[in-house]
Amino acid sequence: MVLSPVSQNLGSGLTVTTESEVPRWSEIERISEWSGPLALPAARLFGTDGIRGRVGDILTPALAFQVGFWAGTVLKGTAEQPVLVGQDSRNSSQGLAKALVDGLSAAGLEVWHLGLCPTPAVAYLTQQMQAAGGVMISASHNPPEDNGIKFFGPTGAKLPAARQAQIESLLRSETIHIRAIAPHPPSYDRPELVQRYIESLWAPLYGHVDLSGMRVVLDLAWGAAAQIGGDVFRQLGAEVICLHDYPDGDRINVNCGSTHLGLLQAAVKAHGADLGVAFDGDADRALAVDGDGRVVDGDYILYLWGMALQHTNQLPNQMLISTVMANLGFERAWQQQGGLLVRTAVGDQHVLTEMVARGAMLGGEQSGHILCPYYGVSGDGLMTALHLAALVQRSGLSLRELRDQSFQTFPQLLCNVCVDDRDRRLNWQNCSPLQRAIAQAESAMGDQGRVLVRASGTEPLIRVMVEAADADLVQHWTQHLTTVVRHHLAA
Repeated sequence: MVLSPVSQNLGSGLTVTTESEVPRWSEIERISEWSGPLALPAARLFGTDGIRGRVGDILTPALAFQVGFWAGTVLKGTAEQPVLVGQDSRNSSQGLAKALVDGLSAAGLEVWHLGLCPTPAVAYLTQQMQAAGGVMISASHNPPEDNGIKFFGPTGAKLPAARQAQIESLLRSETIHIRAIAPHPPSYDRPELVQRYIESLWAPLYGHVDLSGMRVVLDLAWGAAAQIGGDVFRQLGAEVICLHDYPDGDRINVNCGSTHLGLLQAAVKAHGADLGVAFDGDADRALAVDGDGRVVDGDYILYLWGMALQHTNQLPNQMLISTVMANLGFERAWQQQGGLLVRTAVGDQHVLTEMVARGAMLGGEQSGHILCPYYGVSGDGLMTALHLAALVQRSGLSLRELRDQSFQTFPQLLCNVCVDDRDRRLNWQNCSPLQRAIAQAESAMGDQGRVLVRASGTEPLIRVMVEAADADLVQHWTQHLTTVVRHHLAA
């Protein structure tokens, strides 16, 4: 080991200066390679949930390193606060996390690596540890070959769009020049901190809720909550049956979890369970099924939890915050209860922003992202599942009965059309034939239906949703609109 100061030019505009230990040549060569120019798409990198894409295509270790460096530059303040990094179980997550950590360290930040954990664990611990920020390596519900990078600010909320845009602007316009005041701040493995997050889930319910006698099936999707989900429920006395309950990077989200409920529905009925809950790969969302195997999605969860809070005068202004995807049946039933439903753009960060602005206590998405600031700082699938089970236990009714007493959904059909051309996908509003078709559908359905077309922020898809009181109209207009998208955008 050489302890004298040394400055080494690494090429590509990258210089590392140390005053203690000379970097290993393998490390120098790796960082030098990663610091070179990147081939980036013309369309923006940051979508509705950070950066996401196919590993080896857009998402590479070089990109992760440079994103880490520029994010570190943006997040770094005057205080010496660490950045927390977590990851899901994908095969690519460890390598991407290592590259990201190297980039954050090169920017002058100390990094605490949490290892395998749910996304909401990163958000919670970032806030609790007063960190400079948090980062999660995950592609959520996407297939195993995808991955992503999502950022949290010091409060545990997702990094605002303006800060993400700042990171992307630096990534596109600047050349990395690293001149550390030797050596770079260290990174530490801190998996034990995840236990603090686990305790935060059941602590508010412990002593007030006893799930003894309740049989619950959990589908953990081979993902980030695979090792902890069952124990969280057992801590409150539930009998737990787990599916897909160990980390598996080859099978995360494959025919399981919140986007594939068939196995959960079958297991709930086979075991005579009171309810089942499915999580996505990073466990920030949850969908439930009742004893008959019927889906209890985010709309139902918001309605049932909202009613419970309303009855105890804990729901300010009888207000719920949801998105444009919320079912009309849910909205009208909530209005009949004297409530107000405020809609936002799709994305839990939009829901949270509106909740903060309006002082709302409960909000979320049909897809199962549920936010309740009293219990957590972000959408949290495990938190949602626990509180839904507690709500059922306190009511004295089954989830089946609670669902039947809530509302009837309007027929709603969502179709996804693959549009590989990123620029076409993100600028679909400029497609005149599609705009004419949407106007025609809206005119035909009037106030008895609605159309929602949007580009996915996480996958190469255009999503077409039609909802109406008449199922035949839903089928007709969905088919017509998806045909127009395929012909004019996907061709």
